[in-house]
Amino acid sequence: MIITKMAMPRRTFLRGMGLTLALPLLEAMVPAATPLVRTAANPVRRLGFVFMPMGCDITRWTPPGDKLDQLSPILSSLALVKEHVTAITNLELQNAYPGSHATSNSAFLSAAKAKLTESTDYYLGTTVDQIAAQHIGQETQLPSLELAMDLMQVVGQCDNGYACVYQNNLSWSSPTTPLPAEAHPRIVFESLFGEGGSIADRQAALRKRASLLDWFNEDIARLNRKLGPGDRTRISQYLDTVRQVERRIQKAEADAADNPLPDLDRPVGVPAAYADHARLMFDLQVLALQGDVTRIITFQLARETSNRTYPEIGVPDPHHPLSHHGNDPDKIARMAKINQFHVSLFAEFLGKLKATPEGNGTLLDHSLYLYGSGIGNPNVHDHTNLPILVAGGAAGGMKGGHHIKYEKPKPLANLHLTLLDKVGVHLDKFADSTGKVDELFEPLAV
Repeated sequence: MIITKMAMPRRTFLRGMGLTLALPLLEAMVPAATPLVRTAANPVRRLGFVFMPMGCDITRWTPPGDKLDQLSPILSSLALVKEHVTAITNLELQNAYPGSHATSNSAFLSAAKAKLTESTDYYLGTTVDQIAAQHIGQETQLPSLELAMDLMQVVGQCDNGYACVYQNNLSWSSPTTPLPAEAHPRIVFESLFGEGGSIADRQAALRKRASLLDWFNEDIARLNRKLGPGDRTRISQYLDTVRQVERRIQKAEADAADNPLPDLDRPVGVPAAYADHARLMFDLQVLALQGDVTRIITFQLARETSNRTYPEIGVPDPHHPLSHHGNDPDKIARMAKINQFHVSLFAEFLGKLKATPEGNGTLLDHSLYLYGSGIGNPNVHDHTNLPILVAGGAAGGMKGGHHIKYEKPKPLANLHLTLLDKVGVHLDKFADSTGKVDELFEPLAV
């Protein structure tokens, strides 16, 4: 690698033996005589979606006021990042009816009606993340990154005549092309830091050394001699995070040998505890965004109809039966505890984005994330009054700290159009919608 007095390209990598190491944004990447402060004023160009399955207890979800000064029980963990979050009440997915788990998942990012079929002639629509990827995804190593927490091995008919493909996949690059999500941290890690060649070749190379970073020691030392103290600190912090993530993956794989009876929905070699697995998947997203490996991410916290249990938070009941609570207060309370748990993991992730400097702001300022579900009241498979949050985006003018409440239901597709607009993809229509959620953002100062 050659570094001159010219600014380093933003797409700068260290390479070695089929591996590649993307770098975070450095001062050395900003053109000479261009203040770093300007990088914070650029439009948001990162877009993420986190899917929460099977709705929630909306009474414990909905904030009590127009601002997030006081948080609801389920959203209480957002306290430290609430100024970066907006809750939106009364969005709906009309194309998810007749109500089902399959259509909750499939319509969440497509806002489209799934073809009723149990076979391979499935048909949906291009999802909002993939529309963004088509426009800005070619600027990065990976056009998009699709993540999940569960194995997606269920095939055939899953839900009231709908093929399992509708529940397994959040992202569709065309109406007939679902994009499988990856739940294994090791595979995701290698997709972020692999440069080519077969997976077997990369794994063989890694086995020869204790860590991926061992391949880059000389290049890193050479790079640091060319950088200022601020950039050296950024590089050091970034590499420390890579090392920590890699060690946690290695530990999970080692621990798997002592666990002959893993969760049937959980890939072998991932952390045994749900929270540890989720945190690892969120940390991989931080690395992917920080290194500009991708700018489009989707993450499914669990698949619809998941029977996963959460003993770590005192909920040994399977999630899906709890969601059909029959208005039993005890079951609703346990379901709400799962909802709160999921939100707390998202809040931790937002905190890490907020703690990651970039330009004259943070990674959270320069990213937009939508968190929510395609079901409102799971007891009746209702697709109205969905639990929806939008986080980040201060560099793009998002207000944050607000609760937007609509008297009459509005399409979730309005929000998708708004988010696309903020990452530079300007459409007049998405699915059946031509509206936008203008209340989310303030005009950018010129």
